[in-house]
Amino acid sequence: MTIVDSSVCGMRAPGECWSVPRWSQTVAPPPADYSNCTPLHAQPVFLHDDAINDRLAIWQGDITSLRVDAITNTTDETLTESNEVSDRIMQVAGPDLKEEIILRAHECRTGEVVVTPGFGLQCRHVIHTVCPKYVLKYHTAAESSLHNCYKNVLHAAGSLGARSLALCVLNTQRRNFPPDVAAHVALRTIRRYLEGNAQPQLVVVAAGAVDASLLGAVAPLYFPRSAREQDAARWRLREAGGRAGEPLHHDRRIRIIHNPHEHPHRDAEDDASLYDEDAAAEAAAAFARACAPDTQRLLAPPTRQYVDRRLLDDHDQYERLLRRAKSEDLSEVSGIGCLYQSGVDRLGRPVVVFIGKWFPIGDIDLEKALLYLIKLLDPIVRGDYVIAYFHTLASSANHPPFSWLKEVYTVLPYKYKKNLKAFYIVHPTFWTKMMTWWFTTFMAPAIKAKVHSLPGVEYLYSVMPRDQLEVPAFVTEYDMTINGLHYFQPDTTST
Repeated sequence: MTIVDSSVCGMRAPGECWSVPRWSQTVAPPPADYSNCTPLHAQPVFLHDDAINDRLAIWQGDITSLRVDAITNTTDETLTESNEVSDRIMQVAGPDLKEEIILRAHECRTGEVVVTPGFGLQCRHVIHTVCPKYVLKYHTAAESSLHNCYKNVLHAAGSLGARSLALCVLNTQRRNFPPDVAAHVALRTIRRYLEGNAQPQLVVVAAGAVDASLLGAVAPLYFPRSAREQDAARWRLREAGGRAGEPLHHDRRIRIIHNPHEHPHRDAEDDASLYDEDAAAEAAAAFARACAPDTQRLLAPPTRQYVDRRLLDDHDQYERLLRRAKSEDLSEVSGIGCLYQSGVDRLGRPVVVFIGKWFPIGDIDLEKALLYLIKLLDPIVRGDYVIAYFHTLASSANHPPFSWLKEVYTVLPYKYKKNLKAFYIVHPTFWTKMMTWWFTTFMAPAIKAKVHSLPGVEYLYSVMPRDQLEVPAFVTEYDMTINGLHYFQPDTTST
């Protein structure tokens, strides 16, 4: 097998990506004889092209050891998932990458990408993406989302001007993706992208032993190395995909017939007319009209007039609460000292501190607590801001009722959620983790990716200067008892 001379690129091995054997240099096994079977495709779908095959490499090894322009990380919405690939990337990149993620409150939706610097890695960029979970009932959506992951990673690498890209296998075990299905989606998407784009010049798919073997077995269908392999793919390739390699699921078309028990013999032109989105919408509207009035209100989509009226009512309610907050005496809440602004973080965003232990649920008027919250936050939330909640030594007497949390979230307008860039929970307990999961999953999904549980105060110092964070002494004392003094830096300016 031929090895490309790494000196051509002016970089040193080992780890030099340009010395990784290309797919065009691998030896193809003798093709099987399919002459007795009917092919699935009349003509070859993916043609033999040495130029494209020379831009692909399937490589078994540690992705962080490759010297490339960009590598890929498979993670979750908060970029903090722990898996074999992400853990290794975080370890080699060093604390700067974790600080970048926390400091800038990066978040990523399924199928999308986020780009960060490589820091301690041998690459300039890390392209993070979130693989979907695979549920058999919704497999079509999962396959389409996985295709978007690979497509968006490739386009991001091209936009960055990356000449070389190391792609990890994006589907982790916890995502339950069938490995063979994922391999087809990955290679089909890569092939279509390389056909239409010049950058990156080299895509290295880095995988473990099992995934590398599977990719090597599937690759001839999309990257045939000879005319015979190209022709043999006509019998083995089941899904050709769309122009960009996206999965095509013809069974998802809606078919509407006048009589479900009738099976008319129609020609192709008449059969195509069975799919009619307008007819489907009309049928749904007729069904809604036939229902009882209460059911109609549930089925029918909200009108623009209803949405505008609801927004206006919410705005009026908030304005009334704001006027009350500015006029009423709230000293009984402000005097507790459980909620206050404490400087700014490293990006200049105001930091709002909430001390859970000092929030006496049984001895405080929760309505006035809401008014004080509005009075304090209204001028702050006009721009970006962050919240640091300290659950240190809090007990059940400090846990706010869920009904009150729901009311607060409902009353506060959109700017509160939009401009909140991070919500840090320091010293979380099992109760806070469960409540946070439940609340952000079912009540406040818009802020789910912004919530971060931190085991110690020192983690906050990576996102905000020490002199900007004012917390009670019991917080730091408790923190030192559980985390030690490894983060404590004594003042050496005085004698």
